[in-house]
Amino acid sequence: MDLVTLLVISVGLAMDCFAVSLGIGTANFSKDRRTYFRLAFHFGLFQGGMAFLGWLAGQTIDQYIRAFDHWIALALLAFVGIRMIREGLDKGCDSCPSDPSRGKMLMVLCVATSIDALAVGLSMAFINVNIALAALVIALGSVLLSILGLLLGNQLGVLFGKRMEILGGFLLVGIGVRILISHLM
Repeated sequence: MDLVTLLVISVGLAMDCFAVSLGIGTANFSKDRRTYFRLAFHFGLFQGGMAFLGWLAGQTIDQYIRAFDHWIALALLAFVGIRMIREGLDKGCDSCPSDPSRGKMLMVLCVATSIDALAVGLSMAFINVNIALAALVIALGSVLLSILGLLLGNQLGVLFGKRMEILGGFLLVGIGVRILISHLM
């Protein structure tokens, strides 16, 4: 997988982190540099780690599904992308009454935003990706977009939150279609 595709996947996965960080940035609690670091670090760690765990799981079953792995990659990426689009279209309220960069709330947010990375990592195992590079790029993308989301959230409110999730979903579905087409040709 080329670096450009990997960067697009990283951005697609990090859109959840961006959207959550944007919402947190608009929340009414004290935010300092440690809050920014804590949230961005954990989002990046979970995104990269879950992608690696998904890849590791995929490596153990690769020999059994190699003939149709590109269809599995499409299905996983489309599932995740469509779920992100649906969540982005949901009119539900996202509020943060206390500091979400600490304790149980932080862990819940990290797991919730990184489930997608697990599925993407699984699909990467089927297309023979350098997972060390992929996990690093995914983690760094999540860190950067988390920080950006917090900064923008502080400045712009919730203007773009749900729209970013929708864009991230479309990016993941597009990558899945690209993988399928490249394997069929």
